[in-house]
Amino acid sequence: MSTSWEFITECLRNELQEYGALLGLFEDQQANLLRRDADAVLALANSLEEQVRRAHDVREHREQAVRRFASSIAEPKDSTLRQLIHHFPAEVHPLIIALIDEINHLIHRVRRGARQNQVMLARTVEAHEEVLRMLRPDSFTKTYSPSGAVAHASSPAWQAAG
Repeated sequence: MSTSWEFITECLRNELQEYGALLGLFEDQQANLLRRDADAVLALANSLEEQVRRAHDVREHREQAVRRFASSIAEPKDSTLRQLIHHFPAEVHPLIIALIDEINHLIHRVRRGARQNQVMLARTVEAHEEVLRMLRPDSFTKTYSPSGAVAHASSPAWQAAG
């Protein structure tokens, strides 16, 4: 398998595309959360899992290509692409640096979107539990752990109904 700069930049472009698709799904999920469209949020869950796997696979593919390239030029296998860039033709350095920077920027945006959606989902669950506690206060019990953390337990009858 080729480890030329063309192959590595193609791997970087594929990675960029998959992270972009992942960011789009998180933005869709957030829009659905804000519209309170639970069915659409649930429908996106599988797509998000698949896209995370695809992004992981293309990243692993790119990392393998970089390791092969490092081995082919007698550099340590754990060298980063930035550390190896001086082995590529000078005219492609800006392209590779731009792709690396854009991927890192997308990863940051994906993480931020995932974190925001996680907070929104957690708040939704909390609000739902508060409503259920108001409707059936006897169905919930508070317990304290040795560290003082509060845990809420619901009765099995409530779980079956809810």
